[in-house]
Amino acid sequence: AAGNTTNDSFNKAKRMLERQVYADHMVTIYCGYRYGADKKVEVPDSFSTPRFLKRAYRVEWEHSVPAENFGRAFAEWRDGDAQCVDRKGKPFKGRSCAEKVNQEYRFMQADMYNLFPAVGAVNAMRSNYNYAMLPDMESTFGSCPMKVDEQNHRAEPARGQLARAALYMDDSYLRYNLSRQQKQLFESWNRMYPVDQWECTRASRIEKLQGNENAFVKRRCQDAGLE
Repeated sequence: AAGNTTNDSFNKAKRMLERQVYADHMVTIYCGYRYGADKKVEVPDSFSTPRFLKRAYRVEWEHSVPAENFGRAFAEWRDGDAQCVDRKGKPFKGRSCAEKVNQEYRFMQADMYNLFPAVGAVNAMRSNYNYAMLPDMESTFGSCPMKVDEQNHRAEPARGQLARAALYMDDSYLRYNLSRQQKQLFESWNRMYPVDQWECTRASRIEKLQGNENAFVKRRCQDAGLE
């Protein structure tokens, strides 16, 4: 299946999500908190965060499959490129170089199926950790059910929607492959956690804007009569 081939601008993807996908559903992933047009999150008193307190009140666009996890597949990210030199003549690599040089990377980074609004502090603490089941852990953020195990670099989120985003990325891009363990986990979550009307509406809007479908969501929506 083909991924995003229409928009290679991450900033444009965020604007389209804000204005044409989430305008009537300003609710964060992970916590389910509302936010306003000013991008400020309505954080309840029952929310707490171990770090990044200044980012707790703003919404940020989270890559469900972290940019680093697919970015490392690109030589520009790992090693740099002759075009990646700053004004002082110093070479750079990583995300900035991949974004500057490689359009394939930019398409992946701007794929709206993989982008979700999140509380900034949760986004920061999740970092690039893989999703996992963490049954023995309590929530890291008080009333927000997200768990982050920093010691072992793992996080447990709201499951079905994010599983279907990861399965889509694995299916759509040759550069990104889930590990066998991660794929089994996400296939299990996909079966266990059904789609709801919002997930189907979101996918339908993105399909119109981006020009390709997330088959993992679309099949479940059709089966549930939520298309």
